[in-house]
Amino acid sequence: MNHVVHNRPVRLWLAGLLLLVVWLSSWSTAQATHLRAGDIQAKTDTTAARNPRRIFFKLVLYTDASAPNAVDEPFVTIFFGDRTCTGERAVPRVKKELISPDYYRNVYYFEHTYNSPGTYKVMYLSENRVAGVVNMVNSVNQSFFISTTVTIDPFLTNTSPVLKAPAIDKAAIRQVFLHNPAAFDADGDSLAYELQPSQQAGTVASALNNCTPVPSTVGGFRYPNDPALGGSPVQVAYSGPPVGRPGEAAIFEQDARTGQIVWNSPAIQGDYNVAFVVREYRRTPGEKARLIGEVVRDMQITVRATNNLRPTIMVPADICVIANTPVPNGIITATDPDNNPITLEAFGGMLPTPGSFVQTATGPPTARGVFQWTPTCANIRTDPYPVLFKATDRPVAGQTPLIDERTWLITVIGPAPQNLRATLQGSTSRLDWDSYSCQNPGAQILIFRRENSYNFIPGPCETGLPAAAGYTQVGSVSAGTRTFLDDNNGRGLDRGKTYCYRIYVQFAAPGGGASIASNEACVTLNGRAARLTNVTVDRTDPANGQITVRWTKPTSSVGFGTPRGYRLYRAPSLNPVAADFAQVYTTTNLDDTTFVNTGLNTTANTYSYRLEFYNTAVAGAAETVETAGPASSVRVAGTPNPLANTITVAWTYRVPWDNSKRPTTVYRREPGGAFRPVAKVTGTATGGTYTDAGSSTAPLVKGRTYCYYVKTNGTYDSTLPDSLINLSQEQCVDLRAIPCTPVLTLKPTNCDSLASRLFDLPTTPLSGQVYTNSLSWTLSNLPNADCSRNIVSYIIFYAATDAEPLQELTRVPGSQTTYLHQGLTSAQGCYAVQAVDANGAVSALSNKECKDNCLLFLLPNIFTPNGDGKNDTFRPKVFSPITRTSVKIFNRWGVKVYESDKDPLINWTGGGSGTESGSNAKVSDGMYFYQAEVEFQDTNRTKRTFKGWVQVNH
Repeated sequence: MNHVVHNRPVRLWLAGLLLLVVWLSSWSTAQATHLRAGDIQAKTDTTAARNPRRIFFKLVLYTDASAPNAVDEPFVTIFFGDRTCTGERAVPRVKKELISPDYYRNVYYFEHTYNSPGTYKVMYLSENRVAGVVNMVNSVNQSFFISTTVTIDPFLTNTSPVLKAPAIDKAAIRQVFLHNPAAFDADGDSLAYELQPSQQAGTVASALNNCTPVPSTVGGFRYPNDPALGGSPVQVAYSGPPVGRPGEAAIFEQDARTGQIVWNSPAIQGDYNVAFVVREYRRTPGEKARLIGEVVRDMQITVRATNNLRPTIMVPADICVIANTPVPNGIITATDPDNNPITLEAFGGMLPTPGSFVQTATGPPTARGVFQWTPTCANIRTDPYPVLFKATDRPVAGQTPLIDERTWLITVIGPAPQNLRATLQGSTSRLDWDSYSCQNPGAQILIFRRENSYNFIPGPCETGLPAAAGYTQVGSVSAGTRTFLDDNNGRGLDRGKTYCYRIYVQFAAPGGGASIASNEACVTLNGRAARLTNVTVDRTDPANGQITVRWTKPTSSVGFGTPRGYRLYRAPSLNPVAADFAQVYTTTNLDDTTFVNTGLNTTANTYSYRLEFYNTAVAGAAETVETAGPASSVRVAGTPNPLANTITVAWTYRVPWDNSKRPTTVYRREPGGAFRPVAKVTGTATGGTYTDAGSSTAPLVKGRTYCYYVKTNGTYDSTLPDSLINLSQEQCVDLRAIPCTPVLTLKPTNCDSLASRLFDLPTTPLSGQVYTNSLSWTLSNLPNADCSRNIVSYIIFYAATDAEPLQELTRVPGSQTTYLHQGLTSAQGCYAVQAVDANGAVSALSNKECKDNCLLFLLPNIFTPNGDGKNDTFRPKVFSPITRTSVKIFNRWGVKVYESDKDPLINWTGGGSGTESGSNAKVSDGMYFYQAEVEFQDTNRTKRTFKGWVQVNH
């Protein structure tokens, strides 16, 4: 063997190069070990020249302070989620503070203006994750990745949740570990928490290629309680929540509502990392809560073996506080089983100001602190304010400090409106109250009314009014308003009734919230107004129908001078609006309380009536009007069910009296022509139903027509003997056999046979194969033996895929039982058929039959890209419908000469970037190897890889 002997300068240069390589290698391993935890906060632009596309960000990183050679990051790289990024190490650090002997807290500020509205994920990526994390594999060589998702919306201002508690914490073996991020949302949005694995996203250099990191779970991640990590982790006693089950498998959980993490209990020493997402939901009245942002925090827990025992903290029970009232009983205490001193801390959105927390004693035996906060009107909201209290013991040197923590939930509610008063003004009620103390933007005072008084005393945390109280909202005004006039929507209040009112305040989203209800105020109207008592159908006819309307006289006419009388209005619907009514009768004879309305289409229409009792005291003066109703006629409908041999009779009405206290009678016409009662049914406030099956001796018969009407029996006061009898129109229903159900057959394609003869099949046109699907059907004996076979037409339904709904494709005559669906670009599709008989009845839908595309794909072994118009491109010779093809072509030395996924049919011309010459020139003649990943346009979107060779001849 011959050895090459270098001269001395060359040997020295090589030795220096070797030392440099070794030094760089050791630097990358030893230095890249500092990142422990972090998160990103975001805030929309709220400056005077607000730009809704401009977002301000704050990145907080927790880094290692214990290792003297830990790498430092005075600058970081940020990816904005819109395919832009800052460039490598472009955002400077603004603060670095030592928060314990082991940790630094680093703060970076930056901003970004997006081009358009949308949802964007802002990301931080670094390759400097700390070494030795127990619950992942080789953490030092896995990158550190966190993100925050923001919504850009011109109408949305938002601040993402701020996680007040540090993202690092300490735990002890065989003791319960607790952690709460102490999230605070300045906008009052609702927050939800969920654990997720820590993530990595490769190297910064690779992500900078397109400014879009691709995150994935770090290699070998396991949640800290996973038994596969060793140590036989089991639970220990704990008062909860959740209550510990000693000896059962360890748990690692996060409460979705409070964010509290409970690990019961660690078994192995070391550092653990886990991530969780905080989702932020914006509430808008009348809409589903909208997800507007997410913050992902990656946190680290350091577990140590220690003889120290964790302290126990006590906080008050969750409370409600009225705005502008100090929070009571803010005493926090903690004790330590080892009699160690304790440090108490508090985290919350109101801290350090305007609230405060001061520790007054460290113990032993008892540590004590005082929390003080007087929430203002601006703090009113639906969700409680969480205040996290943390007790950390201070053991002797060498022992690991341990913690206990609890969250105190404080809900801030609005004060009750004061001094509500009600004054009767004619047939209206005027409400007045004192100026409200919390006139927050968008706040509304809601006005509620009920008949007669209700004894309700709100509880200490009870806002609004309970549904059982029977109040109905009659209006709303802004929180700055001090009066409201209740005129019962212009109809006036009814005489002879007592009306009672309460009000409370509803605060605007996103915070929401409400006030305590006011005192009750009542007014009583003497006498009794005119009442509608009957709207009964006398005759059912499309042109000469008749309805009789009756009403009662007022018990007095006080306040109604002469001339006075009645005006009756009619509208042709069950639920008319004011504009629908037209006057049909008027009289000044107060004893005239009946009107027979003729010439109506009672066959097709429901009619509603409204009565006015009126007077004009002096010519030209404003009228006094008292309104009764509206009250509708009873409308009956019938639905046949030939399968069950029944008819369902349903009726509806809208009346001011109550038809639910006494039964409704259902009448059916007998073959001889007379109606007789067949049932009595207790209805509801708006109607009722009855299913007529005939009787065991006389069931309903198919082919007959059955006619019905109903008689309702109503009352204004069920303790009185009044019977308000009203008849519906007559309704006739045909009970006929339904058409027999078709049975469909869809001619299949033998894909296996085609695949075995690929080389014999003709070349598929560039535009693709044209397909025809062949359908045929017969009539079954379903749903019953007497189903109708007198079919006049068939309806054919089609859907392009099984996942899409069937839509009508065409109709064919009843004599035709086959159909060819032609001119298709894909054989895939689903079909069904319905039969229509001579009576217009439609059968049940047939069975649904589906057909799929075959998976056919054949590439040629030669093509000639010489420009003669023949075989100039490399494309499939035979193919079924294709969604996408990703092809790579290599020369015989394995060098890739072409790659594309733009054309499902490939159509390679023999050139393109990546060719042997490095330009767009044609490749040389010879054999090339291809790999084509084909996604077919079948139901399963099947993907297959085809490999082979092709000869290129120019």
